[in-house]
Amino acid sequence: MSTSADVAILRDLAQQVADIAADPIQEERRELWRAHNSFERTRPLICCMWEAAWFEHPEAPSRCEDPFFQHFETVLKQLIFKQSLGDDTVIEPWISLRAAVISPPDGIWGVGHTYTHSGVAGGAWKHQPALKELSDIEKMVVPRHEIDEAATQANLDRLQDAIGDILTITVNRAPLWTDWWADISTALFYLRGLDQFMLDISDNPEWFHRLLAFMRDGILKAQDEAEAAGDFSLDNGSNQAMCYSRELPDPAPNVYGVKRDQLWVFCAAQEYALVGPRHHDEFLLQYQLPIIVKYGLSAYGCCEDLTHKIDILRQIPNLRRIAVTPVADPGKCAEQIGTDYVISWRPNPADMICCGYDPAKIARIVREAMEAMKGCHVDINLKDVQTTGGRPELLRDWVKLVRSITDEYC
Repeated sequence: MSTSADVAILRDLAQQVADIAADPIQEERRELWRAHNSFERTRPLICCMWEAAWFEHPEAPSRCEDPFFQHFETVLKQLIFKQSLGDDTVIEPWISLRAAVISPPDGIWGVGHTYTHSGVAGGAWKHQPALKELSDIEKMVVPRHEIDEAATQANLDRLQDAIGDILTITVNRAPLWTDWWADISTALFYLRGLDQFMLDISDNPEWFHRLLAFMRDGILKAQDEAEAAGDFSLDNGSNQAMCYSRELPDPAPNVYGVKRDQLWVFCAAQEYALVGPRHHDEFLLQYQLPIIVKYGLSAYGCCEDLTHKIDILRQIPNLRRIAVTPVADPGKCAEQIGTDYVISWRPNPADMICCGYDPAKIARIVREAMEAMKGCHVDINLKDVQTTGGRPELLRDWVKLVRSITDEYC
């Protein structure tokens, strides 16, 4: 297929997304999220994850031949599918291009890690941590925010020439050390391994504090450098939902030079699921806090159970959203959270759609959770959908069913 054929495919998809983004319903959704994230009463809002079992979608196979264009083909297709679900996701009139951010050799901390794979597509793999010995900490490198401007401009020119007259192209110039690579917890898995870092809390506490402090300081350094360079933009916020509120500026493309206190930040601690509240506080949260407080508003939690950690999270002065996950107790979380924070409830995808679609079962689970969280500010996030049993259209049915229940809790 020629480049012109790839461009023709992208242009058709981009026009569909532009038409979707221009629909007045997008502004209705923005206003709902502004109100909801600012503790104003709305109906419970619903989000489905972007790439839900994408490999099962009829449109998943790429038609473009150029790998550069294939990525944006997938992004545009997913946006079109997302709109069809009828949830409360805002489809924006822009598409993001990642700047060519320069990474240290052997990964973002300068130390490589390896893994062995089962050899089966989608199969299991075994991780080999980078810091095998305590002395390996000396091999870690201090982060530095740096962008390859020539490569970034070349990519921007290609995408701009293809679809820039249809959709705005925004360049994501944020440092590598943001989102997952700024919560410390995620990188610890690759650096030390799950079982070993938990042993370190007991066996090597001083060394572990040193490692955490090095990571905290490195993340702050890279983010400070990016902010000083004017590389943070209004579309760099992250909260695992929609980054709208009354307190912060709306997301917008190519608005650079913003400070972190104008943005949302997302932080998680999935790797600390089996670490108790006291050690979670001492050996993670105290190192996350200096990073989180630089931002305007924050969201905490992804898939970990925070039922018994709500109290320690109250130390976060800009905390606005807390995840209540499939393994958490909605009732106990709601009792502690009340109306102090927004609850982002994540029902178990296995119960919702991955292991069969049972409307009666779904309705029972959703209704029980909504009763347990009655009076709270709640939105529903269906994430980690690894399969729909080959029927991705069921996600539309799921949204419609859940909305018929949650609308009773306006």
